[in-house]
Amino acid sequence: MEQILKVLETNARTSLEELAAMTGKTVQEVAAYMDECEEKHIINGYRTLVDWERAGVADVQALIDLRVTPRRDFGFDEIAARLADFSEVDSVLLMSGGYDLSLTMRGKSFQEIALFVAQRLSPLEGVLSTATHFVLRTYKKDGVLYGKDPIDERECQ
Repeated sequence: MEQILKVLETNARTSLEELAAMTGKTVQEVAAYMDECEEKHIINGYRTLVDWERAGVADVQALIDLRVTPRRDFGFDEIAARLADFSEVDSVLLMSGGYDLSLTMRGKSFQEIALFVAQRLSPLEGVLSTATHFVLRTYKKDGVLYGKDPIDERECQ
């Protein structure tokens, strides 16, 4: 059933019927497996990768590295949870290397992100320093090439 997860990770719009045909399972078996994966948080949502630049929508993305002081008995989990609660924050990752946490966020402008960092992120208890990196262009994301016309996978068979 690992095959189902790999297919869905590549194309979340794959129908139950298509998944059943690929795996030799019944539609009901595939649906039950997917329900189980959702309940166990193996599948944590279904997303569409949007090329906002092509769509003509103002969208600025930033990667922000943080050095933090973890609290005793809580480690990094407590501050990571506080960061994840911000609606502007897309992801929070515990990292190895020079920084402890890395987060990605979106805004309508560079200034909006800079103000978020200065007024809401940096003053948080436990945040020692931040390094903000603005995304200037996306070439590939989650295995998908941007800026090229999408390939109709049905034509490749």
